[in-house]
Amino acid sequence: MVNQKSLTRKFLPGISVMDRYIFLQLLMPFLFGVGAFSSIVLAIGSLFDLVRQVAEAGLPITVALEVMALKMPLYIGYSFPMSILLAGMMTYGQFSASSEIIAFRSCGISIYRLMLPALVLSIIVTGITFFFNELLVPVANQRATETMTSALKQDKPMFKKDNITYFEYKEVEKDGKKEQVLVRLFYAEKFDGKTMTGLTILDRSQQDKSLSQILNAQSAVWNSNNNTWDFSNGTIYLIAPDASYRNIVTFQHQQLQLPKSPFDLAAPDKNPDDMSIAELMDYADAIRLSGDPKKILAIAIKVQSKLSFPFVCIVFGLIGSAMGIRPQRSGKATNFGVSVLMIFGYYFLMFVCQALGQAEIVSPFLAGWLPTFIGLATGGWLVLQAAK
Repeated sequence: MVNQKSLTRKFLPGISVMDRYIFLQLLMPFLFGVGAFSSIVLAIGSLFDLVRQVAEAGLPITVALEVMALKMPLYIGYSFPMSILLAGMMTYGQFSASSEIIAFRSCGISIYRLMLPALVLSIIVTGITFFFNELLVPVANQRATETMTSALKQDKPMFKKDNITYFEYKEVEKDGKKEQVLVRLFYAEKFDGKTMTGLTILDRSQQDKSLSQILNAQSAVWNSNNNTWDFSNGTIYLIAPDASYRNIVTFQHQQLQLPKSPFDLAAPDKNPDDMSIAELMDYADAIRLSGDPKKILAIAIKVQSKLSFPFVCIVFGLIGSAMGIRPQRSGKATNFGVSVLMIFGYYFLMFVCQALGQAEIVSPFLAGWLPTFIGLATGGWLVLQAAK
């Protein structure tokens, strides 16, 4: 049988005996929480729907299991903050119930020092959560969607294929007021996922409120190497300020510096919840020029929410350890129940703040970060109370 001291020294070298002891005590309920909460969220988020698809739509069980496995990174990422909360409450609650807190304090060890391992673990899990949400979840969710679509033989395209229309605006100041002015209209008849055909572009970006050119082309593709559009078999009509034709230019191949936004908006459709922060910011750049304020606001709030979410681990680490360290006689089942209630309360607060952001009552930054700030303030207050 492996000695506990040798095990902690092997995996946590260079750390004091007390820190290794507390860290290992935190690790066990944390891993339990990851398994328990992941299973609960999986059942709510996907399992019931997959069972229905197997029974009603004939989805093969092997495909259902593959989709479930691909969805696991998402649910594991959600479970990390919950598990930190549970680990803090259970570990420090057990220390309190067994009078170990009294023993530690009799040796001159402060409450803040006792909570340090929980804070360190929270910071580590914050980084892991960010890694999951940015690198694993978007790829896995996209693969899960493709697998489901292929297995159910759905013919719905993963991109907008007909009548691609894009309006580009710029903000100008007139009579002391800011206005949105149309500078470019982009239209394509067809899109096969790579090439757009039947294009017409009305460009009035060169002269203020004057149509400067009209471009018609048989086809166009986005050249990612040069960040240009490659048009084929087209004509450019240059328009004079008096609305007369100034020149007509025909071409077989032509590269033009135009925004990539129309291609992005017609490309494979992704759920913003399944995008990484980098993908969301690229998507925001694509729609920003289109002048759709509601969609721009929604994406801005989503970016801030994704940035703030990993820090929920630190919030729950402080709250869980502070609540657990106070004298109590509750058992593990009670701690688990209290954790669930606090988690629902926190996510309800996140929902309310995002709704306030959508209503433009608070800024996108506050809509994403206000729950974290409130949680940190609450955790700090609980720590101060526990230290008294």
